[in-house]
Amino acid sequence: MIAASAKQNQPAAAVNYRVGDERLVRVTPSAGEKVRSLLQKQGRPHGVLRIAVVGGGCSGLQYKMDLQDGPANRDILVESGGIRVVVDPKSALYVTGSELDYVDALQGGGFKVKNPNAATTCSCGESFSA
Repeated sequence: MIAASAKQNQPAAAVNYRVGDERLVRVTPSAGEKVRSLLQKQGRPHGVLRIAVVGGGCSGLQYKMDLQDGPANRDILVESGGIRVVVDPKSALYVTGSELDYVDALQGGGFKVKNPNAATTCSCGESFSA
């Protein structure tokens, strides 16, 4: 199952999100280690990595990644690679089946998304079309 309903048991400001699995997005061990390190540096050891798809880039769509304290309403939460990842429902349409990797290199290093839904990608690898 990609996502199942879940509600947090918290007072008035409860956040309603769904729990998904690695069929939505999978994080490699190297990417998980890098994100954990970044969360620690920000003082958010229990934080999440948000992956979103926004308009832009030379191919029309690009990835936006951000570290946050926790999921927001309607998010899908996936635990993979030892970290928690959140994706909004609209972005989930574009990232389903993707893998997030981290390459530590002087040239071409950084986070890399392998997305089976990308019809085309630009030469720099920073944007895609679906």
